[in-house]
Amino acid sequence: MKTNTTQGLGFLIHDAARAMRRRFELRASGYGLSAAQWRLLAHLVKAEGLPQARLAALLEIEPISVSRLLDRMEEGGWIERRTDAADRRVRMVFATAASREAYDSVKGLAVGIYDEALAGLSGDQRAALMTGLRTLITNLSDGDGAAETCSNNASRDRVS
Repeated sequence: MKTNTTQGLGFLIHDAARAMRRRFELRASGYGLSAAQWRLLAHLVKAEGLPQARLAALLEIEPISVSRLLDRMEEGGWIERRTDAADRRVRMVFATAASREAYDSVKGLAVGIYDEALAGLSGDQRAALMTGLRTLITNLSDGDGAAETCSNNASRDRVS
């Protein structure tokens, strides 16, 4: 049974995410980073030396797509790939010094966009929104790691 509070929920979440992604891509274009590249870079800065397959899983994209994304990022000097010392078949991905330097600036852009998105909401409304979204993710995660990622991002994504 649909209620007024759940009608269009998926569309609203999708549209909000798309609007934030578009705003980010507009502002971050000077750095030459797409939203997908930024997400990948954020994972690398936090956990250095991730295998390509793990990045594909974290980004929820096919391995061939992450490979193409990494090709573009490597050409741009954002990442470097190395063979895993323990298994030559595994390609490990590392952030470069240039990407680490740009990270704080780009993260600042993202924080500014989040602040714009949350403008007009009180602190209590912001907290309720974040709590509600975390609960939604937990309810639908089916043990696929989404709830773990959500709770790991909780302290990073605090709103004030």
